[in-house]
Amino acid sequence: MTGWIGAFLLAFVALAALLWAGRVPRATWELVAAAVLCGIAGYAWQGSPGLAGAPRTAADQSAPFDESLAEQRRALGERFGKAGQWLVLSDGLGRQGKTQEAANVLVAAVRQDPKDPNLWLGLGNALVAHAGGVISPSAEFAFHRAMAIDATAPAAPYFYGLALAQSGQLDNARKIWAPLAMRLPEGSKLRTELEQNLQMIDSRLGGS
Repeated sequence: MTGWIGAFLLAFVALAALLWAGRVPRATWELVAAAVLCGIAGYAWQGSPGLAGAPRTAADQSAPFDESLAEQRRALGERFGKAGQWLVLSDGLGRQGKTQEAANVLVAAVRQDPKDPNLWLGLGNALVAHAGGVISPSAEFAFHRAMAIDATAPAAPYFYGLALAQSGQLDNARKIWAPLAMRLPEGSKLRTELEQNLQMIDSRLGGS
């Protein structure tokens, strides 16, 4: 009911402003009134005046920045140098919830230095973050570029598999992680983590 009262009050104020303050010619008053009534009709058709208000802010829409993920990337990849500077800038934007800008920074970075696997890896992660944790074709392309440039580094396949797993593509994640775990030193922290992840995936796939 409150929604309808507000709608009619706004319509009345708008009509009064147009007729008097706007000095609309008297001959067109009926046309103006008809336009306002059409607006009310449109509100009745498309609106939901009976629903409670639910205001949204920009902070509500942005996904929280994953600090632990960024720290893992820094531990496995480059912390310093030119690539590190680009990644720090992108991370800073990500912490502010500006995921599009964070990805755009790394798009510019890979254009400037297309042979740096750390930049392609960072771009893949940034695109996944911008998509709310879902891996997109562009993110897959970025991960594949990172793996093609440096086939021996564990960072790109690790994060690619992680993105696949988070997107629900468990079988594909297993195909990436299993060979990576096999070539890592036994007892290493990353291999232990991957073996645990693979056990969970096998459990999930076996029970599905």
